[in-house]
Amino acid sequence: MKVLFVVPYPAGVAASQRFRVEQWLPVLRQQGIRYKLAPFWNAETWAILYKPGHTLQKAWGLTLGLMRRLLLLLTLPWYDYVFIHREATPLGPPWFEWLAANIFRKKLIYDFDDATWLPNTTAGNQVVAKYKQHGKVSEICRWSYKVSCGNHYLLAFAQQYNTAATYLPTCIDTGNYHNQLKQQHTQRIVIGWTGSHTTLPYLQLIEPVLQRLEQQYDFDFLVIADREPALQLRSLRFILWRQQTEIEDLLQINIGLMPLPDTEWAKGKCAFKALQYMALGIPAVVSAVGANVVVMPDSEAGFTCTTQQEWYARLEQLLLQPTLRAEMGQNGRTWVEAHYSMKAQRGAFLGLFT
Repeated sequence: MKVLFVVPYPAGVAASQRFRVEQWLPVLRQQGIRYKLAPFWNAETWAILYKPGHTLQKAWGLTLGLMRRLLLLLTLPWYDYVFIHREATPLGPPWFEWLAANIFRKKLIYDFDDATWLPNTTAGNQVVAKYKQHGKVSEICRWSYKVSCGNHYLLAFAQQYNTAATYLPTCIDTGNYHNQLKQQHTQRIVIGWTGSHTTLPYLQLIEPVLQRLEQQYDFDFLVIADREPALQLRSLRFILWRQQTEIEDLLQINIGLMPLPDTEWAKGKCAFKALQYMALGIPAVVSAVGANVVVMPDSEAGFTCTTQQEWYARLEQLLLQPTLRAEMGQNGRTWVEAHYSMKAQRGAFLGLFT
């Protein structure tokens, strides 16, 4: 069997692709399945893609990506499956997907972990947002042999267009990567968050809570991201995200946060931050939105919150009780191993290729 993975990003740089595609590749090799990973963006363009300016370099990178996709069409006869993660091209209609499914008659597996059929314009993408063609998500679902969805909200959308849609959560490699347990009896307490520049604005939802906590307690608030946040917090520490130190950096955290607004876009999020925290024995405090309430067992591995009063009370409780943090951390680790580890979901992933 040969599988072509059509992905947006260079290898190793984007969490979605790393954990929904790249970490599964050794599993395919063990099964004797051959594959090719085909990114749209090259490393040079990715390095400047979300930075201001560089317009000509970005345009050239886009052109090169489109040329690579055209050439990739010539190789399709050699593959049994074409696995599309998120989209084949970032702008315009889904021409690659249509040709792969309807002209080359390939078994298309479509995988997505965001509500990408909804507009989500930010300062970084507002210039190109009108060219995104969000309606293509439903079309690709229709053409696909199978659809792999990161949460049940996404699954409900996909099932409107394809009865072969299935739920496959973003999984954790608890054996080889997230394989350590946070020691909770530490001299200094660290509340932390990890993510990208696209979700950094969600931290403003709990900024007032952290400001109140600062007035009563001594702790660090650690942000691990690709961009420094603009928060008015004296407890703030920032670490630039690097894959080489990802686990080491996360293990500095005693309490992990995942605030989300109650919006349709946020309901498409797959609670991966909470899974990362729990896998490392870090209790999670999360907004009671979307997949968060499914993935995180409330009051066992952390807490789900709906109001700022709840956020304050739950964080205060965990700040003051190291034994509770350790107990919840162990519960979370056990929960992830049972339900959201690669071992637990291996059959579901391989089932896509049957």
